[in-house]
Amino acid sequence: MSPALELRDVHKDFGKVQIIRGANLVVGRGERMAIIGPNGAGKSTLFNLISGRLAPTAGEIRLHGQRIDGKTPNIINRMGLSRSFQITNLFANLSVFENLRCSVLWSLGYRYSMWRFLSRLHDANERADAVMEQIGLAHKRDVPAMNLTYAEQRALEIGLTIAGGAEVILLDEPTAGMSATETQRFIALIREVTEGKTLLTVEHDMGVVFDLASKIAVVVYGEVIACDTPEAVRANPRVQEAYLGSPVAEAQGAPH
Repeated sequence: MSPALELRDVHKDFGKVQIIRGANLVVGRGERMAIIGPNGAGKSTLFNLISGRLAPTAGEIRLHGQRIDGKTPNIINRMGLSRSFQITNLFANLSVFENLRCSVLWSLGYRYSMWRFLSRLHDANERADAVMEQIGLAHKRDVPAMNLTYAEQRALEIGLTIAGGAEVILLDEPTAGMSATETQRFIALIREVTEGKTLLTVEHDMGVVFDLASKIAVVVYGEVIACDTPEAVRANPRVQEAYLGSPVAEAQGAPH
C-alpha cells in the first residue's frame, strides 16, 4: 500500500534563491507527523507545496500514490487532502453553522446552482451539525465567526478542515497564540477529530509536538535532515547541531 503522502527530491526556487533543496519525506497512512525546524527553514513553503499553493521547481509530491505536484489547491482538496492556515481564514460574516455547511457541500456532491435552497439540503445540514458538535461549538451555532473568541475561531477552522472528509489533514501552527490551558484543550480536540486520519502539522511549541506527534520531521535549510520517533529525533546529533550550533547532549538543551 502506498503511503498517505510522499515527497521525492522536491525543490522550490524563487528566482536564484533556493528555499527547498531536495526534500524527501514519507508519511504513512494514519501517522501523526510534526514538522519542526529553525525559523526560515522552509516549513511553511513545504506546506504550501503539498497543498498546492505553490508548484515545485522540481521533484514529485504524491498523495496516496497519485502525483499532486503542480495541481491547484481545490483539486488536491477533492483528492483527499485538507489544510488549515497559520492565520485564521473564515467567512467572518457567516455563522458557525453556515461556515461549516459551505465546507461540506462539494464533498456531498453539490455543485454550483442558482436554484437550490441550502435549507433543503438535509445531508449537508446534518453533516454541518455533526461537525459543530464534534468541535464543541454547537452552543455558538448562529454566532457570526467574527464574534467568536480566538480559540473558538481556531476550533472552527479545524472544523472546516475536517468537514469535507479528507483523509490527510495539514495543520499550520494550530495552537499559535493560545494560552497553556487552551493549548491542552486544543491538543485533545485535534486528537479526537483526526482519529484514523493522517495528520501533518507545523508547530513551534515543542510541548505540543511531543504530545501530539508519533513522528517528527526536522527541516533545515530546505532539507529534511531527520524523520523518526520523538525520542530518536531528540538524540540525533544533526538535529542538535541545527538547533544549537554544535552536537551536544540532550541534557544541554536539545529539543524537548
